[in-house]
Amino acid sequence: MKIYHNPRCSKSRNGLKYLETKGCDFEEVRYLEDGISEKELSDLIAKTGRPAFDFVRTQEQVYKDEFKGKTLSDKEWIKVLVENPKLLQRPIVVNGDKAVLGNPPENIDSIL
Repeated sequence: MKIYHNPRCSKSRNGLKYLETKGCDFEEVRYLEDGISEKELSDLIAKTGRPAFDFVRTQEQVYKDEFKGKTLSDKEWIKVLVENPKLLQRPIVVNGDKAVLGNPPENIDSIL
């Protein structure tokens, strides 16, 4: 199991804590520090069954300034997220061939 995590984000910290309280073994991926490839992000998003735009943090200023109102394909949104990782919703939790946005943390139960 992996959690794509931003330690500065309270929602991400809540997801991490939720996994810990459930006693799950997991790897923490700090994508802001380590980066994330287009292929890795594309695979993650595919495991959720959701469109790429669902992973865009639309409240961020960079979104409002550069991307608001634009209609992009999933592939284009993934490229935007890789180039602007601060825009990526978090945390994302992966367990095998399934993944979920861990906000709220109870969403994680669906893949345990």
